Amino acid sequence: MGKLSLYIDPMKRILKSFVLAALASPVFAQNDRAGEFDYYVLALSWTPNWCALEGDERNSPQCDADTGFGFTVHGLWPQYEQGWPEFCTTAARDPSRQQTNAMADIMGTGGLAWYQWKKHGRCSGLSADAYFETTRQAYESINRSQVLRGIDQTYRLPAQVIEDAFLEINPQLSADQITITCKQGRIQEARICLTKDLTPRQCSADVAQDCTLQDAEFAPIR
Repeated sequence: MGKLSLYIDPMKRILKSFVLAALASPVFAQNDRAGEFDYYVLALSWTPNWCALEGDERNSPQCDADTGFGFTVHGLWPQYEQGWPEFCTTAARDPSRQQTNAMADIMGTGGLAWYQWKKHGRCSGLSADAYFETTRQAYESINRSQVLRGIDQTYRLPAQVIEDAFLEINPQLSADQITITCKQGRIQEARICLTKDLTPRQCSADVAQDCTLQDAEFAPIR
């Protein structure tokens, strides 16, 4: 037993030092730097489906009757070729409530604009004003189908139909630059990949994950 303790005691001290070092270090270190990313993803959410999935339970003003929201901006997300930065440290000042509320016409609510700035906008390396202006420019650069806005009942359709609708009225886009996502059997978002100067570009593999449902639910605007 005496010889065995010669090995066990030093091992205990080594293990203890590793545990103390781990406890002294933050578990989730944030190393993402503002302005260091490869491209943007413009995420456009179909409001009627978002309201059915989440918004109604939150009593979101975006879901009020007669608001007329169709595809709205979920976010403009800085993206790496693999993965993405979030919650970056930045010298830019946070936006005022007036600035975030001014984005409600394309984002649904000022609250979403604030959250998107906090999680993604700070990683852009831009000021809040410049980030929101870039978001608006990205949104306005993509045409949204009036046919989809005009449906008067819920349809079940292949998700590819929604992608084709975007491609038909956006000749600058190709199929590898847009992806359609689904959630709980419903069309969720159109995600469009853009360079830093907002030119369409190919989506990287972790973004290009098209929904393959043939009977995805697509609800009409309220």
